[in-house]
Amino acid sequence: MVKTIRAMARGTALAALVCGAHAQSDLVVLPAASTAWRIIAVDGESQAQLTGDSLVAGPLGVTAQGRAGVRDAVLFDWKDRWEAVLRFESPQPLDLRPFVARGTLEFDLDVAELAHGAIRVKLSCAEGCEPSVNIHEQGRAWVGKGWQHVSLPISCFAREGADFSRVKLPFGLVGVGSGRARVANVRILREGKPNTDCPDYRSESVTPIVQNEWWALDWWMSRHQEKLEEKRKLVAAGTPPEIVFIGDSITQGWETAGREVWQRHYAKHHALDLGFNGDRTENVLWRLQHGAIDGIAAKVAVLMIGTNNSGHRAENPWTTAAGIRRIVDEIHRRTPGTRVLLLAIFPRGEQPGDFLRGINERVNRLIAGWSDVRFLNINAELLNADGRLSKDVMPDLLHPNEKGYAIWQRTMEPTLQKLLQTSPD
Repeated sequence: MVKTIRAMARGTALAALVCGAHAQSDLVVLPAASTAWRIIAVDGESQAQLTGDSLVAGPLGVTAQGRAGVRDAVLFDWKDRWEAVLRFESPQPLDLRPFVARGTLEFDLDVAELAHGAIRVKLSCAEGCEPSVNIHEQGRAWVGKGWQHVSLPISCFAREGADFSRVKLPFGLVGVGSGRARVANVRILREGKPNTDCPDYRSESVTPIVQNEWWALDWWMSRHQEKLEEKRKLVAAGTPPEIVFIGDSITQGWETAGREVWQRHYAKHHALDLGFNGDRTENVLWRLQHGAIDGIAAKVAVLMIGTNNSGHRAENPWTTAAGIRRIVDEIHRRTPGTRVLLLAIFPRGEQPGDFLRGINERVNRLIAGWSDVRFLNINAELLNADGRLSKDVMPDLLHPNEKGYAIWQRTMEPTLQKLLQTSPD
């Protein structure tokens, strides 16, 4: 299979496709001459370019397969990575505008190992815009089954403000966790027949869905069931939660790094921790719609969510805010007497100019004025005077340690107490 379009990599035809300002034919990425593309393995801030037939860069391995100066397929190995990327970069910007309406990104994938990992696919839509499509469910099903064909609409990678006139990354294979896979026959067709769906980025944050990241498959649903049972026992004992905390891993951290603070201040309120690692707004919506707070009438719901919308997909702040709005509405609908204490998304990244922190701050500005919640921004208390985020508070520059949770509790306490003592409307 990897040789079926090999001849297209030879001669001047490929040069015209790669270097022409306007691609008039289908674009072939593989097979290709070894000099046609810059193949780069990226791991966080470090990267290494494949210049021969193989490359080992720490936990990443890249091996080109082919002969006579033509690369037919590329093998990618990655181990214990948050995100590793095999990038196929063009030496000249590509004009992919003719491909957007009906075009497809197509490739063949041979997955050898993916028990503890996942695969995503990237294609850039502008400078700094590199959306990805998750195919880890398909990838897991394909392990050991040989070559499989993937056809994705180019529109999967379109975003607001996209400019496909100067694309430098026509294809990227993203590996997370650990895995091993070969890719071949990579091409962009002007008109293709997709066989793989992608979520609509415009509505993703407001469409309820279970957490489907590969690392959550083994525990997420069981945690949801455990929390339903914890809630049931509290109600049966005549001690229903007065406070419920709703969010992602930062909220779940009350059970670990923040445990001592929680026991001193919130256990007496029979508080319920509904924080789930990795959750985005759509995952919280699913949990709320599947019983998370049904049957209780907590006095206060402390809500903070959205940093994973930013971190996982650099989402438009407006769509993240829309997801938070839907969550607030769901809380009001299910427990009308519960007051919502909506927290600004915590800062992340060390420097004030951190890209993802900037997205979070724009979300915070959008949600700050809602009249049906009590909005509270304690971020200044978590930062140094110069705006830097200290590892003394958040060792990984995202999740608080015990000191960080103590700051959270202390700063939030006056507002929380007022809400607890106020009669419902």
